[in-house]
Amino acid sequence: MTLSLTHSSTQGGSSVGTRNFLNVMSLGQLCNNQEVEVMMMKGNSRLCVSVRDYYCYMLQTRPGIFNPILCGARLLQQWGVDMYIKIESCRLKWYRKNQTKICADLYKGVVDAITSGETRASAVGVRIVLPGTYPGGDRDMKWRHMDAMAIVHTYGKPDIFLTMTCNPNWEEITNELFPGQTAQDRPDLVARVFHGKLEAMKEMLFKKNILGVVANVYVVEFQKRGLPHAHFLLIMDFAYKLVVLEQYDRLISAELPDKQKYPELHALVVKHMMHGPCGALNPKNVCMQQNECKCRYPRPFNENTAQDGLCHITLTFCGCSIATSTLRFAPA
Repeated sequence: MTLSLTHSSTQGGSSVGTRNFLNVMSLGQLCNNQEVEVMMMKGNSRLCVSVRDYYCYMLQTRPGIFNPILCGARLLQQWGVDMYIKIESCRLKWYRKNQTKICADLYKGVVDAITSGETRASAVGVRIVLPGTYPGGDRDMKWRHMDAMAIVHTYGKPDIFLTMTCNPNWEEITNELFPGQTAQDRPDLVARVFHGKLEAMKEMLFKKNILGVVANVYVVEFQKRGLPHAHFLLIMDFAYKLVVLEQYDRLISAELPDKQKYPELHALVVKHMMHGPCGALNPKNVCMQQNECKCRYPRPFNENTAQDGLCHITLTFCGCSIATSTLRFAPA
């Protein structure tokens, strides 16, 4: 039933040998004028499109053209999973039929048996090799792990753990939603916007060096609610390493920014970085366990940053009040 809702015409989707758009019908019937110019300039000579290219094309938004796939809400999520399984199946099938092209002869049981310590000839047989170029495969994951360990071995232990989380209320997301849609209804749009902001973050960290020269390892994960987030491990160059407490205070803060000097930053911190209310003000908050906050809030005031194995960041008394949700936080 899903395919009948997302594919109203007789065209069911991509298949092996799907011809390029230049060979099946006029470009004007498939693309707008801008897309035609781009395809003509690239001069793509491929006779067939890949399954991934086909479904990427199907997910695009085009002015004046109704796309039932993008309006499927939860069906879009199911459609995306089904089509990704199809893409992965085609990739695995290609690797199985093209073992000679990926030079798998060296690994068909011989090298792997030696590596695993296998000495019985009867246990060595012909195997289908999944190369390290396949994302998520055993060899790919092993290579990534070895690369990460090599970076730590060369440059030392990480200095900064940085997390970047997707915000479904970003204007780039909300402005492109169709009427009645939420961010959960458009995982394609959320992933695209997050990827763009992730690339901007990487440019600031690794090209503009806003934290100094760093070596890095990062991973992108998806939360259970469907939003992506990235974790960075940054190893700072010796000239930029944090060695005195004043350097920590310049890099990280647990205090509210000055509302007069930094109104936008103040609004963001109040909206996204305030914990609670919990404790006696809200004993039913999700962080409460045995009548105590599992995150140990509220934290005591601390005039100076301390480095003793735990994290004691400067937290001074501000003397201001902040309204959040239905409660108001004010100095005692």
